[in-house]
Amino acid sequence: MIRLTRFDGTTFVVNCDLIQYVEATPDTIVTLTTRDKIMVREGVAEVVEAVIEFKGKVFRGELAFERDPDEEIIE
Repeated sequence: MIRLTRFDGTTFVVNCDLIQYVEATPDTIVTLTTRDKIMVREGVAEVVEAVIEFKGKVFRGELAFERDPDEEIIE
């Protein structure tokens, strides 16, 4: 998941595996495989870099899930 910013300043995370393409029109539009389009503040290069960084962490095993100690685990 990568964190992006809407034009109103709110941030959100998106599953980068759902990104079909990113284009500058001149605003940056992220189009998902679901055909949803999201306009973001980040430039095309920043979105691409965020995806590369996230995927690199996944492949290197650097992502850690932090669990709430009060959370119940069902096994």
